[in-house]
Amino acid sequence: MTITRFAPSPTGYLHIGNLRAALFNYLIARKAGGTFILRLDDTDKERSRPEYADGIQQDLEWLGLTWDRIERQSDRLERYAAAADTLRGTGRLYECFETPTELDLKRKTQRNMGKPPVYDRSALNLTDAERTALRASREGYWRFLLDQERIEWNDGILGPQSIDAASLSDPVLIRADGQVLYTHASVVDDIDMGITHVVRGMDHVTNTAVQAQIMRALGAQPPEFAHHSMLTGPDGEGLSKRLGALSLRDLRAAGVEPMAILSLMARLGSSNPVQAEIDIAALRDGFEPTHFSAAPTRFDPADLTPLSAKVLHRLSVDDVAEDLDKAGVPKELQASFWAAVGPNLTQRAEIVKWWTICRDGAASKAEGDEAALWPQAMNILPDFPYDEHSWSAWTGRVAAATGRKGKALFHPLRRLATGEDKGPDMKHFMPLLQKPISR
Repeated sequence: MTITRFAPSPTGYLHIGNLRAALFNYLIARKAGGTFILRLDDTDKERSRPEYADGIQQDLEWLGLTWDRIERQSDRLERYAAAADTLRGTGRLYECFETPTELDLKRKTQRNMGKPPVYDRSALNLTDAERTALRASREGYWRFLLDQERIEWNDGILGPQSIDAASLSDPVLIRADGQVLYTHASVVDDIDMGITHVVRGMDHVTNTAVQAQIMRALGAQPPEFAHHSMLTGPDGEGLSKRLGALSLRDLRAAGVEPMAILSLMARLGSSNPVQAEIDIAALRDGFEPTHFSAAPTRFDPADLTPLSAKVLHRLSVDDVAEDLDKAGVPKELQASFWAAVGPNLTQRAEIVKWWTICRDGAASKAEGDEAALWPQAMNILPDFPYDEHSWSAWTGRVAAATGRKGKALFHPLRRLATGEDKGPDMKHFMPLLQKPISR
């Protein structure tokens, strides 16, 4: 069975950047009829917060990315300790004592000598007595002993990958304060949970090489890996400084449709065109990691606005029934109201505005020559209640009486009836008015 996971740290809210990993892993699992796991990487006690964990789940639910089960790394600390003992027993995990200052000095010396700043493994040369003496003055931390060989895998997006482990420092798996780091916890989880596919950003490529070795050291085979490109801004700039404004909860508050976000993220950077879909199934069926490019992918938040409107225009009255109910649109009018108003909306919040106009009438203030036209138009207004012929009858009468046509005819009458410069087709909107047009 295909099993994927999304493993965010609950140290902040989800943003458009880390959504790609969630969506890709979700689509792979759903397309294969497999399992999608939400795994909260909450081993950092100082930075992990319950409100962020709750926020991550709320954002995923809003998007419709439901998980089959949830796991919390904070519940699995004993398992990580047992795996660390296994690695110690085979000589693959060794204790180190250098301080950050000492490590920084070593790296500077290596650079000055024209060497790569890779950990020199001096801790392996310590005697038992030296280790005992060091433990008396400082806490030790633990590194994984890499086999200094070339690590290769066929990446689902990037293609064949090869990294020389000799160019890497032995990774720290457990800090001096005992905190298990991402590299170790993620490997143990992926093994225990039977993860078959891992899709994540290109910034994890080196992690993949290291984790593949750790997995094999623990007697497991690595899953299939794919690394998607990183998002940039519309001008190619990094998104890191802008991610606060691109959090999913902020996009939700701005009225962006969740399927607009998914429609864009499921196709952006691929050979498939972006289309406004209203069902995740359409994204699932057409999803292929191999269709994505390794080149940086430009993301412009402005693209979400027209895409969100297109999604909204495709929704049926049943899809927005809850919004219509909240706005107070009577059940018997909802179908005709949505048929008239829906194709012109840019976000759901506008439903309230247009129903308020229907229910209460427009607050219109004449501009320019409207002050002379409106009284004349009111005198030849069709009788209330209005029907589908009222608009054409009214505009025909005004045209005959004034000689107006085109925008000079329709625009001022629209403003008189709705108070707005643009909006729904008046043929269908005018019959929805619950009160006679008045000034």
